[in-house]
Amino acid sequence: MLLNKIDSLQILAQYKPQVNGISNNYYTPVMHGYGYDEIITNIRSFNEQISATKTFAGKKNLKIQFNGILLLNDSLSIAGKITEQDLRRTVTAAYIAAYGSWRQYNFNNEMYSLLSTEDSILKRLTQSGIYKQTDYLTFLVTLRQQHLAIMQAKQLYQNDYAMLNYLCGRVDTIFTPLDSPHITLQQLPEYNTSVFYQKFTTDSLLLKNEEQQVGLAYKPKLSVTADAGYVSSLTYLLYKNFGFGAGINLIVPIYDGHQKKLEYQRLNIREQTRAANRDFFSAQYRQQVAQLSQQLQTISQIISETNDQVKYARALIDANRKLLITGDARIADYIIAISNYLNAQNTITQNIIQQFQIITQINYWNR
Repeated sequence: MLLNKIDSLQILAQYKPQVNGISNNYYTPVMHGYGYDEIITNIRSFNEQISATKTFAGKKNLKIQFNGILLLNDSLSIAGKITEQDLRRTVTAAYIAAYGSWRQYNFNNEMYSLLSTEDSILKRLTQSGIYKQTDYLTFLVTLRQQHLAIMQAKQLYQNDYAMLNYLCGRVDTIFTPLDSPHITLQQLPEYNTSVFYQKFTTDSLLLKNEEQQVGLAYKPKLSVTADAGYVSSLTYLLYKNFGFGAGINLIVPIYDGHQKKLEYQRLNIREQTRAANRDFFSAQYRQQVAQLSQQLQTISQIISETNDQVKYARALIDANRKLLITGDARIADYIIAISNYLNAQNTITQNIIQQFQIITQINYWNR
């Protein structure tokens, strides 16, 4: 935009008087009768002048050129807003991924703490002969698997958190928790009022402006020139060779090999391409928003049903824990209950992350 501002000033400067210093010095010697014809060359010529030229442009001409620069600024502004939306979506997606990894790590850590508490109890009961050694070893394998799951979840979170910092230009290797993104679904505007659609409107105006500038290029052009200085061949009354001159130049385009017509055809093709891209965008926008909204509704139902399943799985774990202490439960049943609980929690985490991602995709069109 700053560069376009300079372009505006340059347009004004072009129509101000252009003043130049001119020095042309020419000498053609004739030696032993050989050389250029003296009548044509005058043997020598010295021109020392100050020349000024001014081209006249009507208000309409300037208005069209300035309007073109304003439209370029509008186009840059829209592109900047779209880039901002892209960056926001990218960083948000990275945050959601890191939050999902943190949620997974935190849950696995809680489960490991729970199983570690049960380990000491089951170990005493096995030593007392209430449970078989093989049953206890089966539980121990589950405990070790949960510890491995914690290590893997921690590594994944560290990688996702590092990627988030990288995208944000931050240097941070501290292992720290992330809060929930707290992303809510925003009300979408009409698609033809969004910044994404405005791009096509501005492009249309830019093409019309280019068409107007093509027409200006074939308008008659008037300019005046004036000069003053010293022009002499140094052969006669040198001190009287100071003077001045003025002139008017008029250029009227007559024939250019149909270049103007070809330029209009080129602009027409670009306009057809713009219109096709606009229509394609409109169709894709409607389809994508409808599809994302449908997915969001389905995921919300899955999360609701899985939450009920988690309650039952947790209740089953608590019941088996009480029975384990008295030796009235099978360790295999307890492990199955834990596995079901883990699977249900993983399903919830995955769907919550997907829900955040879909909301982010829908909100992307909100600008």
